Amino acid sequence: MLTMKDIIRDGHPTLREKAKDVNLPLSEEDKNTLRDMREFLINSQDDEIAKKYGLRSGVGLAAPQINISKKMIAVYLPDDGEGKSYDYMLVNPKVISHSVQHAYLPTGEGCLSVDENIPGLVHRHYRTTIKAYDIDGNEVKLRLKGYPAIVFQHEIDHLNGIMFYDYIDKDHPLTPLPDSVEV
Repeated sequence: MLTMKDIIRDGHPTLREKAKDVNLPLSEEDKNTLRDMREFLINSQDDEIAKKYGLRSGVGLAAPQINISKKMIAVYLPDDGEGKSYDYMLVNPKVISHSVQHAYLPTGEGCLSVDENIPGLVHRHYRTTIKAYDIDGNEVKLRLKGYPAIVFQHEIDHLNGIMFYDYIDKDHPLTPLPDSVEV
């Protein structure tokens, strides 16, 4: 079972590396890593388990965050606020199209690899289409908008060595971009 001690923190060099593509079909080791990542997210959202093991709540986790520089992510979002749920273990995900319009979370973003609260708006694409492969090697295409789009973009950024705070405007951290949507 993964715990917070397995998650590397800001400043660790792996978080700034470009992760490697994952070969298909997936090895058992890669499948187990994905299952462990998903299990961490489920456990982190269970108040009792999270308290017992000292887990911070998360909706997404990328393999580089557990010091595995491979293009693998897990997202577990049981309710996006609009009645949809997302439960994915994906390899080699990439954004293949996106809206011009941006979106942001009014409270900013957090990250399991970043212990401190970093204030500022993180502008991301409001709508995205993502292509990836599931744990069985099947192609997956997701059309996302709003909060789920933000979550998937955050995790895919980890695969490219990008941290959420890289997007915060240093001069005007709390100023929304014109025509951006608050999610």
